[in-house]
Amino acid sequence: MTKMVNDSYSSLMVAASAASDGHFNTTIISTTTLMPSGYPPEDDGEFEEMVSRIVAIFFGLIGITGLLGNALVVLVVLSNPLMRSTTNLLIINLAVADLLFVIFCIPFTATDYVVSSWPFGDLWCKSVQYLIVVTAHASIYTLVLMSLDRFLAVVHPIASMVIRTEKNTLWAITILWVLIITTALPVLFAHGINRIAYKDEVLESCSFLENGQFSRAAFHIAFFSSSYVVPLVLISVLYMCMLSRLWRSSVGGRSAESKKSKKRVTRLVVVVVAAFASLWFPIQVILVLKSVGVFVPDTSFKISLQIISHVLAYTSSCINPLLYAFLSENFRKAFRKIVYCGPGSRRHGSTRHMPLPTKTTRTGSCQGQDIL
Repeated sequence: MTKMVNDSYSSLMVAASAASDGHFNTTIISTTTLMPSGYPPEDDGEFEEMVSRIVAIFFGLIGITGLLGNALVVLVVLSNPLMRSTTNLLIINLAVADLLFVIFCIPFTATDYVVSSWPFGDLWCKSVQYLIVVTAHASIYTLVLMSLDRFLAVVHPIASMVIRTEKNTLWAITILWVLIITTALPVLFAHGINRIAYKDEVLESCSFLENGQFSRAAFHIAFFSSSYVVPLVLISVLYMCMLSRLWRSSVGGRSAESKKSKKRVTRLVVVVVAAFASLWFPIQVILVLKSVGVFVPDTSFKISLQIISHVLAYTSSCINPLLYAFLSENFRKAFRKIVYCGPGSRRHGSTRHMPLPTKTTRTGSCQGQDIL
């Protein structure tokens, strides 16, 4: 999900080629952003064009899947007030963060792969880089809140009832966005248009500003810590505290079906967290190694490696709805109700009950049920 943490395949190849043939007459070449395609060296032009088109297609597929899938998640929950559990409100927030990324970031990255240089100007360059950082943090810290919600539900099922309310969840979401939006403001000043002179052309790259005001290494290590290490440590601690209680102990007065529901919800949250961590891991490693000069993308293999890691990170914006669909029967049923009944509609049917993670509702009507 992060465009700012990669190099442009073409920009790197242009810089390498230009430096070797004497045409390189500027010191600006960013190593923090995957930026525009085009202007490949003569011996790599075919490969460059192929990579640009393939990656643009992948981004297009990711964008369409993310847009439809996350919009469906929001629609499924909001179409029925009965689905507004604390877990589902957090799922909506995660879907909203992914939607923002899909709408405001992916199209411009895909365009970058098929044009000569960044065509959208300095203001939108800063805005896109800022939104990448904001949405990345919003996603992972929403997963922290989801893990905390699971911890309270499993370890303190009774006492946490006064804490795990819709109102408190909305407050937590609001505070989360305010903190992320304000703390990410330095990104606006650290990124902008860098210009690269190559032969008779001047390329513009939206990337980290190499003007000495900001340390690229410090910036990316801070990004790695705040968007990956810290939240995953918090999530790990919460799950370490709850797993023994979840799998080994029994809660007095709780039915076997209730405990089974808690396990089901917790298991799916773990899968969502694991997917996010796995998809982000390659790009985070490359980011840190590049920032300290260990990884230098100076060959086609290394550049291809970081392009693949870039695509994987972007995939995190569309994977969650697919996980819900494959792993949650409740999500599939809720989707079918939207398709066949329409949002907000009702039809009378069986009053048969089925166990749900946080509440029990009728499944024979078009009333809601928990996604998980």
